[in-house]
Amino acid sequence: MMKEEEIKEHLMSANPEFRRLVGEHKQYADKLEQLHAKHHMSEQDHLDEVTLKKKKLQLKDQMNSMIQKFRNEPSHQHT
Repeated sequence: MMKEEEIKEHLMSANPEFRRLVGEHKQYADKLEQLHAKHHMSEQDHLDEVTLKKKKLQLKDQMNSMIQKFRNEPSHQHT
């Protein structure tokens, strides 16, 4: 059975939707880093932080779903 990292690498190279999700996830992570780098976060910054974390989590759920679907495909099962 393929390890999770191998599955991610395969999906990154073979699946444009997975690549898009990973790219968006990275953009949200970068924006969160920028927010956290501020010396003082405004109320709007805190709201943005919550929104970005929710979006990141949604993307991670979608990516994990694609990984699980890949694992469950008969062509990727090793007996």
